Amino acid sequence: MTIGYLAMRDRLLAFESETTNGWKTTAALEGYDLECVAASPERPDRSFVGTFENGLFRSRDGGETFEPIDTGIDSEAVMSVAISPRDPDVVYVGTEPSRVSRSADGGDTWTRLEGLTDLPSESEWFFPPRPHTHHVRWMAVDPFDPDRLYVGIEAGAFVLSIDGGETWRERPPGSRWDNHSLATHPDREGLVYSAAGDGFAVSRDGGESWDHPQEGLDHRYCWSVVPDAADPDAVLVSSARGASSAHSASRAESYVYRKRGDDRWERLDGRGLPTGEGVVRTVFDAAGEDGVVYGANNRGLFATESFGDRWERVPIEWDEDFETQAPRGLAVV
Repeated sequence: MTIGYLAMRDRLLAFESETTNGWKTTAALEGYDLECVAASPERPDRSFVGTFENGLFRSRDGGETFEPIDTGIDSEAVMSVAISPRDPDVVYVGTEPSRVSRSADGGDTWTRLEGLTDLPSESEWFFPPRPHTHHVRWMAVDPFDPDRLYVGIEAGAFVLSIDGGETWRERPPGSRWDNHSLATHPDREGLVYSAAGDGFAVSRDGGESWDHPQEGLDHRYCWSVVPDAADPDAVLVSSARGASSAHSASRAESYVYRKRGDDRWERLDGRGLPTGEGVVRTVFDAAGEDGVVYGANNRGLFATESFGDRWERVPIEWDEDFETQAPRGLAVV
């Protein structure tokens, strides 16, 4: 069975496959301004959803019901959630302004991690639509070292912690400034990928230094990144020319690119996943070790078993209103 959570702008869609009745879809948190969603394959019925004005919510019944959670941070704008791949009870949240909090008991209690905004570059962090603010857009916990935490600040810095957030290191050589999403690979220690507004980047030493393979990547406002479960050197990204063509349906024109090893980037058009004019940037997630990658944009939810060669639409319930929305997050477990 596949269980997933798709955060649209104004509601959460919880979906699951049923062998006899097809796909079941449940809508929740309707009317909230959603920002992110996270779930763990170790606890598939539990999910965390961040909202912009109402903080963090947790479900423990597969998305049927949600409860508000106090994260210990004086901010109602929860922009990112990360669950440790080593322990599903270890959860991190990031907010606007940029703060990070950690739970070691599945969200029951939280500890605020200090020092992030004491970094020297903090005065240069900003989020253009809301001047003089910035936020933690994405976090990822290293699958080999549970104390190694990767943080993307939108916009201003990639930040690294090697002690679970007790101390922070900023802007290692080659790191992107406008990180939108980060990913790791369970089979390759030290490998980290970044999709950023200033392009794609990859690190092979746990975020200590970064390279920028860009050949063939004609759209470099990158939003979402997912690696191939079977090949750590293969990766998909969604991208556009800039923010307006990535996020605004009325002006949207976004694409999906694939890179394998040292090959140049290849744009994946006409593979069953809508791209191009009128399509907002896709958000990706991979379902465990089975090799299936899911992608969602304003045209629906899609899945590929061939890492992008061919996509099929996933038959979840889809309202007409979603045609004008840019999905905020996707978690498939």
